[in-house]
Amino acid sequence: MSRIAFLDFEASSLAKTSYPIEVAWVFPDGGSESFLIRPAPGWTDWAPEAEAVHGLARERLAREGAAHDWVALHMLTALRDVTLYASAPSWDGQWLSRLLRAAGLPRHALRLRATAEAQRRVILDVLAAGGVAPAARDAQAGKLLAALRVEARDDPAAEHRALSDAQRECRRWARARSRAEALLREDVGRPAG
Repeated sequence: MSRIAFLDFEASSLAKTSYPIEVAWVFPDGGSESFLIRPAPGWTDWAPEAEAVHGLARERLAREGAAHDWVALHMLTALRDVTLYASAPSWDGQWLSRLLRAAGLPRHALRLRATAEAQRRVILDVLAAGGVAPAARDAQAGKLLAALRVEARDDPAAEHRALSDAQRECRRWARARSRAEALLREDVGRPAG
């Protein structure tokens, strides 16, 4: 199985000209990295409404942020051969692409998939390892994912900081895995027939 990580960005706004201001990723073993990103030359978009949500002032990014090109190159190095998941891969993918392009790197050097895909994959893998037939795996995965979506509504609201949001996505994946393992234990304890 390839390594996986859960990634999240915070951004200057939700406008077409927005850019990433913070990135973090979390591995299932608990390892993580998080960086404030100093805006690249030409990145001028800024929404006070977005700042009110994430609490990161542009002045702080200029003062404490790592250079955008260093962050992009570090991501390529640290996340090589890692399958990346995000809660909003279309938004996060735009910011990832903008970061990579601004650093002169191929915009598709890293790609994001949806966290829901990671949850489905881990459920199917656990059930397959437990000997559950393919048709039953799909049905059980569908039921578990539906239950997890309902439970996610009760999760605490996103903190709108990259690290805490990436950690939340990793916890959701771990919950999917543990639910599949629990289902196997329940089925093993049931009499056949």
